[in-house]
Amino acid sequence: MAFESLTEKFTGIFKKMRRQSTLTEANMEDAIREIRVALLEADVNYKVVKAFTQDVKEKALGQEVLKKVDPSQQLIKICYDELVTLLGADDTGIAFNKNGPTVFMMVGLQGTGKTTTAGKLGLWLKNQGHKVLFGALDVYRPAAIDQLTTIANQIGVDCFSLGTNVNPVDAAVQALEKAKAEGYQDLILDTAGRLQIDEALMQELTDIQTKVQPQETLLLVDAMAGQDAVNVANVFNAKLRLTGVVLSKMDGDAKGGAALSVKYLTGIPIKFVGVGEKMTDLDAFHPDRMANRILGMGDVVTLVEKAQAVMDEKTAEKEAKKMMEGEFTLDDMLKQMKSVQRMGSIGALAKLIPGMPKLSDEQQEAAEKRMKDFEVIVNSMTPYERRHPEILKFSQKSRIAKGSGKTNADVNRVIRQWEKSKEMMKQMKQYQKSGKMPPRGGF
Repeated sequence: MAFESLTEKFTGIFKKMRRQSTLTEANMEDAIREIRVALLEADVNYKVVKAFTQDVKEKALGQEVLKKVDPSQQLIKICYDELVTLLGADDTGIAFNKNGPTVFMMVGLQGTGKTTTAGKLGLWLKNQGHKVLFGALDVYRPAAIDQLTTIANQIGVDCFSLGTNVNPVDAAVQALEKAKAEGYQDLILDTAGRLQIDEALMQELTDIQTKVQPQETLLLVDAMAGQDAVNVANVFNAKLRLTGVVLSKMDGDAKGGAALSVKYLTGIPIKFVGVGEKMTDLDAFHPDRMANRILGMGDVVTLVEKAQAVMDEKTAEKEAKKMMEGEFTLDDMLKQMKSVQRMGSIGALAKLIPGMPKLSDEQQEAAEKRMKDFEVIVNSMTPYERRHPEILKFSQKSRIAKGSGKTNADVNRVIRQWEKSKEMMKQMKQYQKSGKMPPRGGF
C-alpha cells in the first residue's frame, strides 16, 4: 500500500521526539533531516521536499510553539497542517452542474486502467443517488467499448455507444444530447488513450472538450509511475484544461511520491484515488484524511462512510440491537461479513483504523480465506441449523463438512466463532448497563 514506508518513518521520528522536553533548533535539525530522507525515499520531488521541510522547521521553531509542552504532538500537528496544504487543502470537490448533466471526461495514457476507473467513478456517483450514463469514445483499442458495456451492466448503469466506425467527437456530442434528453445527472466519457502522448491524441481530446464543455476533465495517472506522473500531468494540462487528477493503484507498491508532488508542481488537485481492484475501491480524495493516513493516524471518517454506503441506518440499528440482545444467528453473522467485504479489501480497511498494525500479504490472504470458508460452511447448513447452531451433533457436523468440502474442525471453528461473538455481545451489554468501560484489551 502506498505510504507504508513513509508512515513507518514518520512514526519513528515522532517516537524519538517524545523523549525531548521541548522543540529546539538542535533536535529539530535531526528530525528535519530524517523527514527529508523519508520523503526523498518515497519518491517525492526534491523541490516539494525542500519547501515542505523548510516550512515545517520555520513553524516548529516559532516562539508560540516553543512555549508548549509535548514536542512530538507539536511536530505531528505542524506536519499534518503542511501535508494538508501540500495535498491541496479545500480544492478537491466535484464541480457538479446544477443546470443539466455533469460531464466527466476521463483522459490518460493507455494501460493506466482508465476504463475500469470510469466504472468505479460511475458506481461512486450511483451510490450518491445519481442517474449515470457512460459514453464509450475509445474506438481504437480492441474491445474497449465491450469492456465499458460489461462494466456498465455489472454496476447497473447505462452505456451509450455508436460502435467503432465513428468519429469520437460526434459520439461525445450525441452522448451529451442523450444525457440531457433522458434526465441523466452524470455523463462519464471514456476517451481513448495512447501508449505515449502524440499530437493526434491531444487534438482529439481538445476537440471533444471544446464540443461538450465538461465540468470535470480528469486525468488518470498511475501512482506507481512516481515522478513520471507529474510529467504526464503537466503535458496533458498544457493542452487541456484539466480540473483534477485520479491516482490509480494506490493499493500497490507505490511509494506515494506522486500524490505528494502532483498538486504542488502542477496546480491540479487530486480528486480521487484508486485503492484496489474492486468496483467499490475508489475513494474521493480528502487532503486532511490522507494526511492522517500518512502520519499513521488512520481515517475513521472514510471507514464510517464506507460502512454507511453498504448498510442503511435502520438496518444497522436493527442488527446492532439483535447483537446486543444476543439473538443474532449465523445468517446475521454472514450478512455482516458480506457487508464488510463490500466495503473493500481487509488490508485497505485496516489502514483506516487508527493504531491498527500492518497486515502482511499472508495475513490478508488468511483472513480472506477464513471469510470464504465461513460462507461455504454456513451455506451448507439448513435454515434451522443456521438459526440454532447450538443443536448440531457430530453426524450433522460431518454432513456439513462433507457438503462444504471442509473438515469437522472447520465447522467447529465457525461455531466457536459464533459462540465467542455472542458471549462478547452479552459482556458488552453488561458494561453498557453498568456505565463502565471494558478493561483495556478485554475484547
